[in-house]
This record gives sequence, structure tokens and C-alpha cells, in this order.
Amino acid sequence: MKALDELTFDNRFARLGDAFSTHVLPEPLDEPRLVVASKAAMALLDLDPAVAETSVFAELFGGHKLWAEAEPRAMVYSGHQFGGYTPQLGDGRGLLLGEVYNEAGEHWDLHLKGAGMTPYSRMGDGRAVLRSSIREFLASEALHALGIPTSRALCVIGSSTPVWREKQERGAMVLRLAHSHIRFGHFEYFYYTKKPEQQAELAEHVLNLHYPECREQPEPYLAMFREIVERNAEMIAKWQAYGFCHGVMNTDNMSILGITFDFGPFAFLDDFDAHFICNHSDHEGRYSFSNQVPIGQWNLSALAQALTPFISVDALKEALGLYLPLYQAHYLDLMRRRLGLTTAEEDDQTLVEGLLKLMQNSGVDYTLFFRRLGDESATLAVAQLRDDFVDMAGFDAWAERYKARVARDGDYTQEQRRERMHAVNPLYILRNYLAQNAIAAAEAGDYSEIRRLHEVLSKPFEEQAGMEQYAQRPPDWGKHLEISCSS
Repeated sequence: MKALDELTFDNRFARLGDAFSTHVLPEPLDEPRLVVASKAAMALLDLDPAVAETSVFAELFGGHKLWAEAEPRAMVYSGHQFGGYTPQLGDGRGLLLGEVYNEAGEHWDLHLKGAGMTPYSRMGDGRAVLRSSIREFLASEALHALGIPTSRALCVIGSSTPVWREKQERGAMVLRLAHSHIRFGHFEYFYYTKKPEQQAELAEHVLNLHYPECREQPEPYLAMFREIVERNAEMIAKWQAYGFCHGVMNTDNMSILGITFDFGPFAFLDDFDAHFICNHSDHEGRYSFSNQVPIGQWNLSALAQALTPFISVDALKEALGLYLPLYQAHYLDLMRRRLGLTTAEEDDQTLVEGLLKLMQNSGVDYTLFFRRLGDESATLAVAQLRDDFVDMAGFDAWAERYKARVARDGDYTQEQRRERMHAVNPLYILRNYLAQNAIAAAEAGDYSEIRRLHEVLSKPFEEQAGMEQYAQRPPDWGKHLEISCSS
């Protein structure tokens, strides 16, 4: 394991030059202190977890110190925000400190969010507050534990720095890790500003560093775009299967690697509601839960437009046509597994859709339903879950179809069924009220709750002794928390 001063930097994005980013130093936080750190994320950098408790750790990720080899840069990009194009966005409060490679040869961006003003802050103060930093940290690590592609979070550093939002709060920084922080909006920026040389340089950078296998194809750029389409189809299928709502699927929040990125007013479903809107600012419901699938395609179309200098329109359209079939295949495979099925039948899509239709407006807890479905045999489980549904007759009819489907699936013991289903159906998810409880304690100076919650969420499929309170349905107030883009 490494100490902090033993990290090896290779700042590949910074070498692209000033057309792609601007050199900016972090603005230090007052009295930086560790709020929480992820041992699993630290391991990606081969860091000894003990260094998180040192003062230099808080100073480095609180903006007070910097490695000599680091080259902090604010990236420039644009994007479609709620459907409208914004010509220039960029890292308004984040900095790419540099790229570190580990002993396995993997490169990881160190991206510090809340690091102060940059040329792209657009009248903002460049800061992040403690509550949003905690939410991003928890979401990044929780999604990873669920098997959903995501950026990672190494730590949250708190401070006494005052920051004004709707009220005075405390500033914080979260250190994010990803193999790249390049977004769809990077390609849009150079396309719409008519800078073909820089756009070609960016495309080569992404192709060579992140999709090198596509070099072997007759049309490398087209192969890369197809891979981006497939990765996004799979990621969004996992969002939908596990009830995750991103909240702000602007093209500047979409990763070129197909990972969950830039957490804001996200939420996991409590009661199943296909029309759920997690972002209090999304008045039209553009980014509602059910809209995430078509918006994913819309965003890929925006990226395709920016790639027309490299790929023919017909080829781009053909690649985009893969999105929905790929999504449906990934989603149905996940939902079969969540239902405990190991084989495929033509009517499985109807079985899944019928269940979700019954769940709608019945107040059925989405996560706990699937977990409880695996606790017992199919016959006993559906009998115990029946009272959760408003349309009991409708559920009874669905239950008969489900039991018959399970019987056709294969001959296995209930212990095998439980083990298989519990391996894909979490007991613990990041519910908004759990995050809020951790935030409230942290804002009062108590970091024990966020650390405990982080540990619980790192093993979402395993029943953990003494942690029953994290597997409960939320109280009524916890279902009605308003989360906005303000951070």
C-alpha cells in the first residue's frame, strides 16, 4: 500500500493544452476535516486506508496542499440542459487535479468538486456544500456496490467555510474518481464552436485511451460510438431495474464512458412510481423515472450530431437504432434475475410489466418487494405480499402466472432460490431519508452516522446484524423530501 506522496501522476488530459482546459488552483477550505472516506475507493489508488486519518489527507483534499506532479485544470465543455443548448459550461466548481495510475496500470482522474471559482463558474461561487457532497459520496459508492457503472468517491472533506445557498451552510469538497471525466458536452462544445482540429484531437484522445480495441475495427470512430451506445443502454437498464433516478440527465452530465456521473437531486424509488420526479426543479418532468430511457436515446442523438464530422449520418442512425433493443435485453435479463428466473420465455416482458402496473399507485415498496419475494417459496412469498396491493384480484391473477412460470423455470430448492435472489435483490439502498439523517448529524459535527451508513451500503445484498433500521420502509416525511439542483 502507498502513502500519499507515493502516487504516480500521468496527466494525459492536461497535455491536450489550453484549448481543452484552464489551469486553476484550488481555493482552500477553512479548517478542513475528514468527514468520511471510502477504503474501497482508496484501494483503487493503492492507498493505505490509514492515511485518511492524517492531517495531510484533509489538507490535500481540502485545497491547502498539492502534489508537485499535479496539474489542476478546469475542463471546458457545453451541453443540452433540459433540452436547450448552452454554448459554454465547463467545470464551474470542480478541478481535475491530475491523473494517477495504480500498480495494475489503471489511470484514475482525481477530480475535486467544490474547489472554488474557475473561468466557467458563471456567476457561481465555485463551492459545494456539505449536504450535496455527502449525497454524492454515498450515491457513488452505493451504486458501485449494486453493480451499476458509476464514478467513485474517495472522500468528503468538511470545513468551517460559510457558503450561502437558500441559507448559510458549510463548504465541503468531495474527491471523485473516474477513468475519465470527458462528457458528451465536450464533443458538443468543439462541434458547435466549429473547431474541427480540437474536436479531432479530442476524438483521438478518447479513442486511444478509452476505446483502444476499436482501433482494430474498419471504422474506429463508429465502433467507439456503438460501444458508447451499448454502455449507456446497459447503465440505464440497471438504473431502471434498481429504481434509480438521476434527476439531471443533461448532456453535460453524461459520461463518454457510460458511467453514472454528476450526482445532484438523485433518488431511489421508495414506493414504485413510474412517473416519479426526483428533481424539485424539473417542473415538466423531463427527467422523470420513466423518461430516463428515451432521454438516454435523446442524449446519444445529441452526441451523434457532434460526431457527424467523423461518422456518416446513416451509420450513426444505424448505431442509435441499437439502443432500445440493447436496453430492453439488459433490462429484461436483470428483471428475470430479480424475479428468481434462470431461463427466458417470450412472455417474460408481459410478466414484468404486469407486476409494475399493479405496483403503481399501490404504495408497494419497490426494493423490499423483490427482497421479500425471495425470502420464501414462490407460493408462500406471493401470499405474504398480497396485502400490499390495492388490486388484490389483479395481484392474485399475476401471482398464479408467476408461480407457474417459476415451476417451469427449473427444479431447485428454496435455499438455492433464496441465495440466488438475495444476490441480486438488495436489502439496503440509499433512501433519501437515510441520507438526510446522515447529513443532519454531520452538519451538527457528528460523522458517525454517515460512516455507518456508508459501511451498510457497501454490502447491500448481505443482511447485517444490528442494522435493521436501514432496511425499513421510510417514514412518511421521508417520502416527501424535496431535492433540487442547489448545492
